[in-house]
Amino acid sequence: MIGTVSDLIVEALFLSDLQPSDVPQPGAVRAAVNRTVLRYRQDGIAAAVAAEFGDHADTAVARMCWARQVAASVYPGMCQSALAAA
Repeated sequence: MIGTVSDLIVEALFLSDLQPSDVPQPGAVRAAVNRTVLRYRQDGIAAAVAAEFGDHADTAVARMCWARQVAASVYPGMCQSALAAA
């Protein structure tokens, strides 16, 4: 289960279809997070993130770091703890 709203945002971004190479703008990040939360719901997000780490451990860590950094820049007050945890 996801512990905070910041965790939910970061994990939703991690699962989203956005790619680091896209250099997504804040509006695109917010839209992707919203779509992902609606698609997976809270408990589904946690399970999907766990599955990605199990299936793609070699790339999941880098993607999670990217998701934390992007989330902290798009949601500055909400996700600063997410950036500190990276």
